[in-house]
Amino acid sequence: MTDHRDVAIVRWPGQTPSVGDGLAALLAAYHLRTEAEKGEPVADVDHLPDRYRAEVTDPRTALAGDVVLVALQEDAAVGCLVVTSADNGQSEIKRLWTDPESRGQGIASALLGAALRHAAESGVRTVRLSVWEWRTGAIALYERLGFTVTQSRDGRKQLVCMQRTL
Repeated sequence: MTDHRDVAIVRWPGQTPSVGDGLAALLAAYHLRTEAEKGEPVADVDHLPDRYRAEVTDPRTALAGDVVLVALQEDAAVGCLVVTSADNGQSEIKRLWTDPESRGQGIASALLGAALRHAAESGVRTVRLSVWEWRTGAIALYERLGFTVTQSRDGRKQLVCMQRTL
């Protein structure tokens, strides 16, 4: 893994105006890839399920109340992650995505580290997430960072639920 000191993690929306377009592109890639992996490929963003299309076309509204972290290399958005608002001492991590050309550089680890720090600073005691079982690299990363598999909170088959106590 390459040292990721040249990666800046910023909150969106924020001071960097170009992040919005880069975030939308990352979310689009995430959702299109996920639908394809689930065996339900769609041609483009316009054909995504409504709630996913809303995240891409209007992330400010769709993700209102959540903290969105974006990894930047120079001015390019190369990764993203969403941390939900705390609820009963718990938050959820979702939409972790690194641009495929930027993988292997520690970007996902940097995003997760920033998310865990934010959660701890917000008084969160438990961070949860769910991941598709075929995303074995992501599962291994979560386990390295102290997440453990827990009972499913979701009825979808092939979804692995994990959590970490802070």
